[in-house]
Amino acid sequence: MLTLTNITKRFFPGTVNERVALDELTLTLHEGDFVTVIGSNGAGKSTMLNVVAGRYLPEGGRVVIDGSDVTRMPEHRRARWVARVFQDPMAGTSPHLTIEENLAIAFERGKRRGLGMAVTKPKRAIFREALTTLELGLEDRLEMRVGMLSGGQRQALSLLMATYAQPSILLLDEHTAALDPSRAELITRLTGEAVARHRLTTLMVTHNMHQAIELGNRLIMMHEGRIVLEVDEAEKKTITAERLLEEFSKIKGASLADRTLLD
Repeated sequence: MLTLTNITKRFFPGTVNERVALDELTLTLHEGDFVTVIGSNGAGKSTMLNVVAGRYLPEGGRVVIDGSDVTRMPEHRRARWVARVFQDPMAGTSPHLTIEENLAIAFERGKRRGLGMAVTKPKRAIFREALTTLELGLEDRLEMRVGMLSGGQRQALSLLMATYAQPSILLLDEHTAALDPSRAELITRLTGEAVARHRLTTLMVTHNMHQAIELGNRLIMMHEGRIVLEVDEAEKKTITAERLLEEFSKIKGASLADRTLLD
C-alpha cells in the first residue's frame, strides 16, 4: 500500500547549514495498517509525511503508493491517493466557505469533475448523516461559514473531509496537538472510529506516547532521520509508555527530559 525505500532528504545541501532530515529511511505499510510515529523534535517525522504527500521530493530512494512509483510526482497529482490532517485546525478547511461547501469539495475528491451544482438536496442529506458522526451538532449548521467554528470543530470537520473519500493513505500530522485536552480526546476517539469505519491505511505523527499506544496496530520511533524502534501488532498490545521512555533513553544523546516525549 505504501513503501518508502532508502529515502534520503537533505535541507540546504552543499552549504554549511546542510542537514540530513531523512537518512535512507525504509518503511512499509500494508493495507489497513495504522502506524503511529513518535520521536524528538527534528527526528524527521513531519519530513517523512511531507515526502509521502509530495510536498518534499527526496534526493534518494523511492516512494510507492498502491503499486505506483510517485517519487517524483508533485503534491497536487499525488492528492488522488493521499489525504492529510494538519496540526493547525485552520489548515484543512476554507474559512470563507460554508460547512456544506467545504464538504462538497472534499466529497468530490478523486472523482471526475464536471459542471453542476456543488450542493444539492440529496448531497445535503449525505452531509448531515456524515456530520452526525462528529457529535458536535454541525449537521444542523450546514450554511455556517467554517471560519465561525472553534478550532476543535474545524479539526473534526477536517478529519471528516480527509477520511470520507477513503484515500489510499491518510496522514495525520500531530492533528490533536493544538487542541485543549477535551477536544483532543474527542478528535482522538473520532480518529480511531473513522479509520476503523473506512479501513484506512494511516500514518500518524504524535508527541503523545499514550495516544501513540492507544491508536493503531503498529508503532515506530524515529531519531535523526532513521527508524530506531519498530513495535509490531502483538507487542503493541502490551507495550507501556515507561517501556518507550526506556527505549528512548538508550538513544545516544537523548534525554528523558525531552518534553516532546513526555506529553
